[in-house]
Amino acid sequence: MVKTIALACDQGGYVQKEALKEVITGLGYEITDYGVMSEDSVDYPDVIYPAAKAVASGKHDLGIILCGTGIGASIVANKVRGIRCALVTSVEVATLTREHNNTNILAMAGRTTPLEVNKEIVKAWLETPFSNDERHIRRINKISDIEIVEERE
Repeated sequence: MVKTIALACDQGGYVQKEALKEVITGLGYEITDYGVMSEDSVDYPDVIYPAAKAVASGKHDLGIILCGTGIGASIVANKVRGIRCALVTSVEVATLTREHNNTNILAMAGRTTPLEVNKEIVKAWLETPFSNDERHIRRINKISDIEIVEERE
């Protein structure tokens, strides 16, 4: 079964998003592009939120999002219950977020991280499996428990 990626960015990530498509499809993933489709200014929550919701609902296996710094995009994605998004600027951190945190969305900086670095980050993140280590599972479950408590309060 082919895995799917929800891909989204604001204008700050547009150029890199387009360039990263080849890397993602080259690794065997199908992409649904949630936008943007140009470098025209948009408010990043308008494109990041629908992509994050699609990952949380199971419509897509994983998500990759970008904005100028990756900060705003990661904040929006992490507002969605069930999302574990990490802003990543190095290959080492990309690997660790998958191994330890089983992240389901990767956030990257379209303006402050070079494209070649982001290509390597995407490869490492998509190729690294979750460790299934008991301590990491316990911690991820605690994160999920926090989401449930927050909804009740």
